[in-house]
Amino acid sequence: MSQRRRRSLALLTSGVLALPLLTGCGAGDDEGGQAAAEQDIATTTRDKVVDGGVLRWAVDALPDTLNTFQADADATTNRIAGAVLPQLFVLDAKGRPVVNPDYLEKAEVIEREPKQVVQYKLNQKAVWSDGREIGAADFVAQWRALNGKDSAYWTARNAGYDRIEKIEKGKTDLEVRVTFNKPYADWRSLFTPLYPKQVTGTPEAFNEGARGALKITAGPFGLGTIDKKAGTAALTRNARWWGRQAKLDTMVLTAVPRAERPAALAAGKLDLAEIDRAGADRIALARRDAAAKKGPGAGGAPAHGPGAALTPAQATLSWATAFGADEEKAAAETESRQKHLASVKQYAAEQTALKAFTVRKSLEPAYTQLAMNGASGPLADERVRRAVARALDRQALAEVVLGPLGLPAKPVGSHLALAGQRAYADNSDALGGLDTRAAQALFADAGWRKGGKITEPAGAKAGPESAPQDDSKTPSGPGTGNDGLYIVGQDDGANGEPRSATADRPKTDTVPEQAQEPSPVLAPAPFGAQQRASLLAQAARVARAARAEDGDAEEAEDDGKGAQARDGEGDPAKASPAPAPAKQPVRTSGNMLAKDGKALSLRFVLPAGPGSESLRTVGERIAGMLRKVGVNTETIKVADASFFKDHIASGQYDLALYSWPATAYPATDARPIFAKPEPAADGSLLVEQNYTRVGTDHIDQLFDQAVGELDEEQSRELMRKADARIWAAAGSIPLFQRPELVAVKPGLANAGAFGLGAPRYQDIGWKKALTAKDKKK
Repeated sequence: MSQRRRRSLALLTSGVLALPLLTGCGAGDDEGGQAAAEQDIATTTRDKVVDGGVLRWAVDALPDTLNTFQADADATTNRIAGAVLPQLFVLDAKGRPVVNPDYLEKAEVIEREPKQVVQYKLNQKAVWSDGREIGAADFVAQWRALNGKDSAYWTARNAGYDRIEKIEKGKTDLEVRVTFNKPYADWRSLFTPLYPKQVTGTPEAFNEGARGALKITAGPFGLGTIDKKAGTAALTRNARWWGRQAKLDTMVLTAVPRAERPAALAAGKLDLAEIDRAGADRIALARRDAAAKKGPGAGGAPAHGPGAALTPAQATLSWATAFGADEEKAAAETESRQKHLASVKQYAAEQTALKAFTVRKSLEPAYTQLAMNGASGPLADERVRRAVARALDRQALAEVVLGPLGLPAKPVGSHLALAGQRAYADNSDALGGLDTRAAQALFADAGWRKGGKITEPAGAKAGPESAPQDDSKTPSGPGTGNDGLYIVGQDDGANGEPRSATADRPKTDTVPEQAQEPSPVLAPAPFGAQQRASLLAQAARVARAARAEDGDAEEAEDDGKGAQARDGEGDPAKASPAPAPAKQPVRTSGNMLAKDGKALSLRFVLPAGPGSESLRTVGERIAGMLRKVGVNTETIKVADASFFKDHIASGQYDLALYSWPATAYPATDARPIFAKPEPAADGSLLVEQNYTRVGTDHIDQLFDQAVGELDEEQSRELMRKADARIWAAAGSIPLFQRPELVAVKPGLANAGAFGLGAPRYQDIGWKKALTAKDKKK
């Protein structure tokens, strides 16, 4: 294993999961069925696309490396590689690998016994940008760099390459024969992208030579100038390209944060950009306003954007302050009004420009899941994990995110593939769907019951202890998107009506009253503290009343003796004893679940940054669903930078929402995500990418069998069986495929929301203007 292979260490205390024998659902002739959503790319034949032009395409950041096999490669690394390097297999619209005829005439398994042999027949026109033919030497260099035998190569993965025994030239220079020492079902995943031998031939060239430049390429585009200061990387048409020439002269990949993309689109800095829900809403509003032949809020206050929430009373107060007698306040208010006016004008101008853009929609090749940390605490019990899963309405969660966007809202039924891919089958029946009675039965079987006696100190955590958190890394307070800790389920009404969360809170001057009401699902911690204080005060009053009643009874029984005792008369030994302490009211969990004196409470960690609004909404819905079956959740919102590193990878969570990308090669790529953690020499566990810490030997065995099975149908069936057992283990629950929203300038063809498919870069371009003949059609 490479020294830089990304793995995580964590402690795991749960035992081996006991699962029933499960099998995956079979598939029909069209394995995987239809994709959940089609591509939305304005497909246009090449003859209707202009030759030439520039496309400015948004990316999240410029890459730290151009070597896709290094640990710090990112999505931009892969996008550049897809346009400038050989891709022997590409993904079609259903996410299925198909031969790329620009590089291969044929690729197939020609021998299975005694060893697997794959033969590649290369396109005779395929050459590197320096004029050299693509050939066996490039395959050999890449295999040696990635097979894991030489630790001098800084590689992030070696799966598949470590099974190759030898590579040799075939009968001609165009044939490459690859012999495996162990069968490998996912052989199509190898040598894509293919780097020239100049990059992979030595550790020095591999480690450093392709980080900031690619001098030799072989794609429809070549790598031009990378301007770190401007945040751009130019891809220029490859003059040596032997296939259909790229329609565009240049693609300029431009680094723009998601939150800034609407403004960049409006300013003419971008033509194509993936955007979030907020950006899509702005474009929809701009087009709506344009259709109504009016700008935002024309003839009155703006309907949306800065100042939309400003009430007449607030506007009057602002004017009075600006023109009031207090010069200092007037100056400050005048400056604030000027800034506000400028932001309103800028927003209006941006909306005018955004009305020209359209939003193309599909579903990303990735799914969002609810992850349950099975390392310790209540979720170490498989029954509790299964109960949590049975309490979820996955259909409702999918509709919350996808319904408003007009996208198909169907829950994902597999951990290992998405609808349309051949390995896909809905195996969720291995766990079961929404059934609150079944959830309650599972909780009861695990010892968690409603109305249980609570003996833990007030405020103690019922879940596993959380590691100290460095709050200095997490912005907090109003306007930061991180208001700290929220507790769900504390006001369960078991001890009377809960106090109104807004009873003592002053109303603000800038937010409408209805907007100030807290979520019906989430109760802020300060108000939970007020409830606790109120309940403690009630308990104290009960105790005082009990003591008073005991004193009255004693006086009525023997007032004289009591008087003597008070006066110090009589035998002190015969004096009445001090009243017994009043019995404290028994604390119970009410409608919530408890076990061994503790209420069931789970830490729910969510990212707090912009762009994660939909995750937080889904988190609120899940918290509400769990509350109905008696589970408290403590929602902890953390800074995006620390969400994964400090919480998910380190195991500091009970529940979390995050996504996994889909893959055409699940036997290889998904194994580290679901592999059973292995003990390390220091007593910790090596979890690879299995951040739920839930795994079984049987699941591992099914992956091992699938990756070595050369019968493709049988290999996929083994993957379906593995998926069924992953469902039953209930470490992670797939919820929905992520939405893909892409803002596109009018006239752009063959680009947009690519869905499960890969872009065909040479076909992207600008549509030709319609001729008079075309307009008549």
